[in-house]
Amino acid sequence: MEVKDKLEYSKVAIIGAITFGTSEQEVNISLDELTRLVDTAGGEVVIRMTQNLRSPNPATYIGEGKLEELNCLCRDNAIELAVFDAELSPSQIRNIEDVLQDVRVIDRTILILDIFALHASTGEGKLQVELAQLRYTAPRLTGHGTEMSRLGGGIGTRGPGESKLESDRRHIQRRIRSLEDELETLEKNRMTMRASRDRSGIPKVAIVGYTNAGKSTLLNRLTDAGILAEDKLFATLDPTTRKFTLPGGSSILLTDTVGFIRNLPHQLVRAFRSTLEEAVFADVLVILCDASDPEHATQLAVTEETLTELGAVDKPTLIVFNKCDLGAAEMPRFGQARPENVCYVSALTGQGIDAFVNKLEQIIMEGSTLESFFFPNSEGGALNTLYKNASSIENVEYGAEGITATAIVDAKTRGMLRKYLTSAEEETIDE
Repeated sequence: MEVKDKLEYSKVAIIGAITFGTSEQEVNISLDELTRLVDTAGGEVVIRMTQNLRSPNPATYIGEGKLEELNCLCRDNAIELAVFDAELSPSQIRNIEDVLQDVRVIDRTILILDIFALHASTGEGKLQVELAQLRYTAPRLTGHGTEMSRLGGGIGTRGPGESKLESDRRHIQRRIRSLEDELETLEKNRMTMRASRDRSGIPKVAIVGYTNAGKSTLLNRLTDAGILAEDKLFATLDPTTRKFTLPGGSSILLTDTVGFIRNLPHQLVRAFRSTLEEAVFADVLVILCDASDPEHATQLAVTEETLTELGAVDKPTLIVFNKCDLGAAEMPRFGQARPENVCYVSALTGQGIDAFVNKLEQIIMEGSTLESFFFPNSEGGALNTLYKNASSIENVEYGAEGITATAIVDAKTRGMLRKYLTSAEEETIDE
């Protein structure tokens, strides 16, 4: 699929509806975020329009009179693209474009998909984006055709006949199946890599949070990972994992993950599930939040909802409020996090990083002990259990009668391997 370097449309109109159950403030906050999405995609918001409606118009989303007003504004300001802050149906897109004529119409989801296509850098990331685009746009392949002109990569362009549409639909379904097969192969490779990490016994820490919270900057600060870190939404899509040594000498694996956002398109959650599951397979979560953003409480709630959807909430968690050099907001409550598991940093300047690292080490080592084990040669398979469950393997020596290993383990692992313990006394790490 051909992907342009950036949005072709410089002058953009954004449209939102204040409906029953939503407030004007909520809609304006969402439009502020939509403005940033347009900016990230390379466009400039020239017109910003809202309308009070009991419910969206099923034919044109906004009312007919408001749509005519939008048409006049677009014509007077040479608007090339209209972005609606909602998920539009194929018929709504077609009906709105019939009125706006030469103005292209997309919704919030298509815009986010466009940004993902712009920022995907690895082969897997590009495949995931294309799959998400096709899943979303396939039902929107209609006779009008303009909604497929970019995301379809030339498939179903302006005014195809019905037979052409059917041919294009079959082509898209074949391409979707092909992409799913390719990604399934890549997922198997990813699972092999995860299994290798599990056998290493090194704790896995996933840095998660709202888009543009500073996750890449934090990983760069800790590990010199060299990840692109920009003040734009979804600057990083592909996960990056680096080893980091804690002050006590133990190693951990830190992974930067794709950011979350309000109403993250379901197609992206499906396509990027293998990437997002870095949070599921992590031993500890570092949830990063932009402390300077007045909407940080809402952003934390979105993060919690997304983690819940992924099944990754019941983990030791450290809440980190970033960008404190810009002014920290009051700390909101987040889930069941204890006050001692919250800290404030500036990943950009380094402020508070030492305190953050110390708290992270405490969480990782909490309740763990440094133990020595001896596995007779006849029971060497038990060593695999240690590799699988230990927080860290410190030393392994192979002798004539068996294997001696020293590792940091939690209470559960200690109980599982109690018969192999050689430690006279348990040395608690965090005491």
